[in-house]
Amino acid sequence: MKRKGVFLLLILTMTLFLTSCWSKKELTDLAIVAAMGIDKTKDGRYHLTLQIINPGNVAGIQGGGGGTQSPPITIYSASGDNLVEASRRASGSISRRLYYAHTNLMVVGEELAKEEGINTLVDAFDRDPEFRNTSTIVIANHSTAADLVKTLTPVDKIPANKVLKTLEFTERKWGENIKTSLQEVMKSLESPGRGTVVSGFRLVGNPQQAQKLDNLQESAPGATLQASGIAVLKQGKLVDWLYGKSARGTVWILDKIQGTDININWGGRKQAIAYQTVRQKTSVSAQVKNGKPHISVHTRVLK
Repeated sequence: MKRKGVFLLLILTMTLFLTSCWSKKELTDLAIVAAMGIDKTKDGRYHLTLQIINPGNVAGIQGGGGGTQSPPITIYSASGDNLVEASRRASGSISRRLYYAHTNLMVVGEELAKEEGINTLVDAFDRDPEFRNTSTIVIANHSTAADLVKTLTPVDKIPANKVLKTLEFTERKWGENIKTSLQEVMKSLESPGRGTVVSGFRLVGNPQQAQKLDNLQESAPGATLQASGIAVLKQGKLVDWLYGKSARGTVWILDKIQGTDININWGGRKQAIAYQTVRQKTSVSAQVKNGKPHISVHTRVLK
């Protein structure tokens, strides 16, 4: 009988610690950040652009009638001497708590990548317990990160998803771009003698038009986002861009190409036949001969 009483007392004690949610977060109190753009201002500060989801507008207008269409995202921006300060300054304009756990895309401005590099940014996000290191990182090609984050896209209502899906399918079907996560960038930066490659994205069209709902109501939008080249980083700084065959060859050497087309000459005609690759495997070996390094690349392709 005494054992039953002790057991009952233990059960009642445990229920006291299980009746509340100490870390609960109400959805109505959160501002979900889908994408983040980082640029450098003229005075050397960080300019943060946040793409925040409007949940009620993503699903479209409920019911019928003559409702007014609203954008699926809202843009907030702020500047600071570091990313923490910029983020906290941005919270002064938002009625909800900034929530970075669903941030799938980080865009770095080209000028920032050239002048300062991405080492400081990667280190800052790696230390943030809320930010996921599986987020995809891209570099704005001949554009600012703010312009890319602000652009509205016609098919994918969340512009961040447009960038992520474009990288995924172009890597699978064509091979001139590569989807790189923050974790992969960190590993490459920590490996001595190893370069880092990150896909580029650019805004095609007028940046002002890209931010308007009118751009989504045209069959051929006047401004859109497009995958553009591969950025080559040395010690975290942008040093060059690769396009076309050079970009595809780089992805091939890295053994990350999933599919592409190869054109060959036939019957006196140039590029008359197109082969579609199904599977491929690339191996790279290096050795020193007569004091000079020799690198061999072996690729096996099934078509």
